[in-house]
Amino acid sequence: MNTSTIGTSTKRAERWQLAGALKLVLPLFLTTAGVISLFAFMAQMGLEADGQPPTNLPPDLQNWKISAAAVDQSWGTSKTLSQAERADDLTILRRLHLALVGTVPSLEEIRAFEAMESQDRIAQWTNHLLMDPRVGDYLAQRLGKVFVGIEEGQFIVFRRDRFNQWLSREILDNRPYDKIVQQMISEKGLWTGRPAGNFITAAVTGEEVDENKLAGRSARAFLGQRMDCAQCHDHFFAQWKQHDFEGLAAFFAPVRISAVGLEDQKDFQYQVDDSKAEDGKRKVDLRVPFGEEWLPAHGTERHKLAQWITHEENRRFDRAIVNRMWGLMFGKPLVEPVDDLPDPPVERQSDPLDVLADEFRTHGRSLHWLIQVIVQTQAFQQESRHPSAENGEKFDVASENWVMYPLTRLRPEQIIGNMLQAWSLQTIDQNSHVFVRLFRLFRERDFLKEYGDTGEEELALFTGTIPQALLRMNGEFSRQLSEATPLSAAGRLANLSNDREELVTGVFLACLTRRPTAEELQLIEAMCQTHPVSNATLAEDLYWTLFNSPEFSWNH
Repeated sequence: MNTSTIGTSTKRAERWQLAGALKLVLPLFLTTAGVISLFAFMAQMGLEADGQPPTNLPPDLQNWKISAAAVDQSWGTSKTLSQAERADDLTILRRLHLALVGTVPSLEEIRAFEAMESQDRIAQWTNHLLMDPRVGDYLAQRLGKVFVGIEEGQFIVFRRDRFNQWLSREILDNRPYDKIVQQMISEKGLWTGRPAGNFITAAVTGEEVDENKLAGRSARAFLGQRMDCAQCHDHFFAQWKQHDFEGLAAFFAPVRISAVGLEDQKDFQYQVDDSKAEDGKRKVDLRVPFGEEWLPAHGTERHKLAQWITHEENRRFDRAIVNRMWGLMFGKPLVEPVDDLPDPPVERQSDPLDVLADEFRTHGRSLHWLIQVIVQTQAFQQESRHPSAENGEKFDVASENWVMYPLTRLRPEQIIGNMLQAWSLQTIDQNSHVFVRLFRLFRERDFLKEYGDTGEEELALFTGTIPQALLRMNGEFSRQLSEATPLSAAGRLANLSNDREELVTGVFLACLTRRPTAEELQLIEAMCQTHPVSNATLAEDLYWTLFNSPEFSWNH
């Protein structure tokens, strides 16, 4: 081996050593730099509100109140009990955030909200929230389960993330709901570039689009009807016949996946298996179960179906989304179950659901408008306690008649969302430090994996389990999120509070969106006198206790 070869080998070895050293040092350097920048970012935050609260009254406020009053009056004399008292603003604020963001408000947001002086600050804050990307993301996540299910689907042809991102933008931009649905049903092209098409590709089985799955999902999601029970035979308990379901499926049958994405085959004749037919196949023509006159004369089969479903005379369409959005706002729909609604009443506006559905259609089918009106109703703003229900005898009557706000168990993503938001003094959103956002992403994913999810049955009643309670009590999540570190709310409240009462108040606001009662303050003070602890220990103990309290895991 000559000298030049030895020199070359030595240089190559030195480069490999340098590369190896960089692989070890660079991640440590980046992590350290990230932590330093995070400390600097957190150090700028105090206990006061950083942002400016919204100050202008929404121009449509009076119209929302008029529509909300119409809903309140529509119960008429059917209520056998009087309404509960109005809840305090912080309680309503908590409900609002749980419904629209999936978490309690941050301490930063609470301070900003309390700085608002208007009597209509709930409407102002709702208007402010509806411009927040978190609302679009959360509502898209929940509605997305209804529209495309919870299955992973085939990765090559289905992109849930693209669909949810598209739906989030549509909601945030306040695009009319009927336009959103029309695009989902009739979209063409590649599902990556035209994300609405994932509504169709979510039903792909093998290499074929499952028209029966799309027909059943469309009826449930957009009309609030369980017509898929009639796929194999006439429905036993409803008016739907097998030919009704097959006729709906025929609208989706021509769609296929090609090199250019979703496209509709021309002059396609749909056929189904039938042992009674001569060749084992039976032709099925396009058919709708009602409102045949609403079908347009021109367009592809899917275009015609989209126009029929969203037709202004199709009351089932408006009743279905209004009932579902009411359920998202309360944790309980007006009518149960959400996907098997009764026929619209012959006399229009004879029940609250029909009144709100008619108002929704009149006001351009705006989801933002619908949310604002629901928030302005007495039902949303009243207490979750009622004098006649205190002993439990008339609790069901009071809840079913909407004379008190219903008590509902929080969904798994809301529980971990509450814990993660309570961990930070500042709002965790798209503007948060990347380390904070990654921390939330991984913690939320791990929690849902262990805790479980309610799945596609979004608004079905469910009960908590002993393993779920033990996970919150003894799991790593409660321990990590209640630790008083320099970055956590527990640690920062312990260091920044001027006295014990301010510390306790801060923890209660961060976890429960309310201040402690005089009795709770006295109890905590007495315990601290008997067993003296540091502020950090007190903050940690309070966080753990409130994380595991019934009040933390229920909407009220």
